[in-house]
Amino acid sequence: MSLQEDPTLERHFKGHKDAVTCADFNPNRKQLASGSVDKSLMIWNLAPKARAFRYVGHQDVITGVQFSPAGNLVATSSKDRTVRLWTPSMKGESTVFKAHTASVRSVAFSHDGQRLVTASDDKSVKVWSVHRQCFIYSLNQHTNWVRCARFSPDGRLIASCGDDRTVRLWDTSTKHCINCFTDSGESATFVGFNSSGTCIASSGADSSLKLWDLRTNKLIQHYQVHTAGINSFSFHPSNNYLISGSSDGTLKILDLLEGRLIYTLHGHKGIVITVAFSRAGDLFASGGADGQVLMWRTNFDTKSYQDVLQQHSRRSTPDPLPHLTDIHPRAPHLHRPQPTDIQISAAVADTLSTDPHVIELGQSVHSTTAAAANSHHFNGLSTHHMATSRVGGWMGEGSTSRAGAAVWSQTGDGGGGRGRREEEEEEERGQTHSLEVLSAQPSRLDSTLRHIVQQLDILTQTVSVLEERLSLTEDKLKECLLNQSQILKDVRSSGDRRRTESEETEGSPVHFT
Repeated sequence: MSLQEDPTLERHFKGHKDAVTCADFNPNRKQLASGSVDKSLMIWNLAPKARAFRYVGHQDVITGVQFSPAGNLVATSSKDRTVRLWTPSMKGESTVFKAHTASVRSVAFSHDGQRLVTASDDKSVKVWSVHRQCFIYSLNQHTNWVRCARFSPDGRLIASCGDDRTVRLWDTSTKHCINCFTDSGESATFVGFNSSGTCIASSGADSSLKLWDLRTNKLIQHYQVHTAGINSFSFHPSNNYLISGSSDGTLKILDLLEGRLIYTLHGHKGIVITVAFSRAGDLFASGGADGQVLMWRTNFDTKSYQDVLQQHSRRSTPDPLPHLTDIHPRAPHLHRPQPTDIQISAAVADTLSTDPHVIELGQSVHSTTAAAANSHHFNGLSTHHMATSRVGGWMGEGSTSRAGAAVWSQTGDGGGGRGRREEEEEEERGQTHSLEVLSAQPSRLDSTLRHIVQQLDILTQTVSVLEERLSLTEDKLKECLLNQSQILKDVRSSGDRRRTESEETEGSPVHFT
């Protein structure tokens, strides 16, 4: 088998019912996760013909997804103001984290897997404990929506960016903002560290991509290769390459050592919203408005950097055809510059992936809400309330949890109504999971329990809103009382002054001339 020359489209995954907003590879190299506007989390098994799993629980668009470093957990963020921590199994269990008061735009694990960092439209960056499943602290110097936040590889720094056009660098030990890069023309859409933690990159709605060296705090590279805003990017583990996805419908691969664009990939119909390299760097995924997840294979892992560079140079700058006026006698003439990037159009259908059978997984009974206030126990369910004010009322609540055993149905692309024989044959072909999928309707008990839990959750939210309104009323009442006491003091002092003046007038002797 000859060495691959260019990145190639290897698989496409179809199962989402709307735009794909985020994607991430499992470190175990066996799974790919994606989130969507359709509110579902999909776990795609990379083994040929393996089944896919759809997890439902969020009440609004999923905006971010990431596997834990160990690969045993998946974190998702959503416009429903919550973060969920999923156990990617047949049970479909998830833990709900609540503290943000507006849409949560991104979620990411620390490299030791102990913490989560989230960015939100409530203008805050929040850090959570994975083990204790609780909120730890907030970073609050952004003046507009925060689009993205990431830990540095050593966990000592957090980088964040947002609609205030800044990229901020935070010290996790002091909780202070130690640097602020304000060199963005428009909203900063995405931020990330390279694998060594020596530099950060940020992308913008103005289609720019910038890299800063954290050792000198200086801008070292600035790319303007897209024709529309950049929505996402990902560093290759070698730090030699970076891939970006844009609203112009293309993916671009940049050579960071040479400082130039080397590949432009066309595969999505419509805007590209997310891109992500695998941990090994041999694969990368992209998702977009067309609802597809595309998986590409790189040539970076099979060839050395120098080989890739030399091969690319030979193909991108071939010896040009002789110009007519180069033949004697010569005359002044214009040579138009040749484009240096290689265009790849992945129009040929890949042969490795038929649409996978999708298994629908209902929300499990295990739904815990991270909190900063007291916990209340209802029928064995623990719900924690955050003592925070609620803003951005146009967002969905997204805190509905379902009780009872998880229920699965065999609906999916091309998967409905398959017989027992097909299931057995599928298992024999080496499926990732050997569990039989239940397709029965939920029992009356399950429905009743689910309804009770929903009502309890609504009651919990109502109590939370009432608490907030009560505290606001108390504040207003205190303010009124203070104003009233100040007015009374002013009235008393004014009366005393008049009385004193009156007494002085009455007591003074009258002189006649």
